[in-house]
Amino acid sequence: MPSCAERGVLGILHGAIGTIQATETVKLILGIGEPLIGRLLLYDALGMSFREMKLRKDPNCPVCGENPTVTELIDYQEFCGIPQASAAEEENGVPEITVTELKSKLDKGEDVNVLDVREPHEYEVANIGVKLIPLGELPQRVAELDQEEYFVVHCKTGARSARAVRLLQDAGFQNVYNVKGGITAWSEEIDPSVPKY
Repeated sequence: MPSCAERGVLGILHGAIGTIQATETVKLILGIGEPLIGRLLLYDALGMSFREMKLRKDPNCPVCGENPTVTELIDYQEFCGIPQASAAEEENGVPEITVTELKSKLDKGEDVNVLDVREPHEYEVANIGVKLIPLGELPQRVAELDQEEYFVVHCKTGARSARAVRLLQDAGFQNVYNVKGGITAWSEEIDPSVPKY
């Protein structure tokens, strides 16, 4: 599942709900007003309506019940599928190349196969004119690629392409590198005419 950064979010919803949460926090800190404790506020942005439901405390709740079993926060990044830092990926055997290094190789005319593993709708928004094989299709399409050739793989920010590099390595590819920062870094550092999304 793509992260919020990759899939996109409707920012105005975060603004509306965030303002309500901030208000509730201030009320609790100052001990004023009537906080939403024991109530669930439902927000319908399309209908521009709010609805309130009263909730009873569940004595068997794993967080707030009489015998809680959940006593610490989850790893939010892991839960949402947000990749860890590239250093961790390098430790896991994913070699990387910067967009500057890639541009230099292309300018010198080196034999580099650049592979884009984003989705077709992303490719339509921004691309650098290279072969597209979405990450989800890569296992079935590995045979289209020559293991003896040099491959550089990119996506939006480098997370999916790191997974693609691992997949290709497992399939026997020796010369395959992840583009650190993906097409976003390409747009920021090499070619600002490539749209950022």
